[in-house]
Amino acid sequence: MIWSVERIALPNEEFRTREDLRSLYMPFDALLFFGDNGGGDRFALPVSPLRPDVFVWDHENDSRTWVAPSLERYLRSALSRPGEDWYR
Repeated sequence: MIWSVERIALPNEEFRTREDLRSLYMPFDALLFFGDNGGGDRFALPVSPLRPDVFVWDHENDSRTWVAPSLERYLRSALSRPGEDWYR
C-alpha cells in the first residue's frame, strides 16, 4: 500500500533513468511512486505541478488515473476495500 522510504527511492530512479522503460512509457518525471497494488500497478503523487492527489499508473497500458484527492483518502479507501483493484 505504501512503501518504506528505502523502497521509494529505487523504483523512482529506475523509472526516470532506464532507457528501456523510457522508450516504452510516457515520462514519469512528474510522478513520485510510493506504493503498489501487488499486481503491477503503482500509486503516485504528482510532484510537477505539486498536488495532493493520488494517481494509479497501470503497467499494462501506461494510463495514469486519478484515484483519490489526498493521501489520507487513498489510505482510507485502500484499507476499507479488499483486493488489488479496490480503486476501479
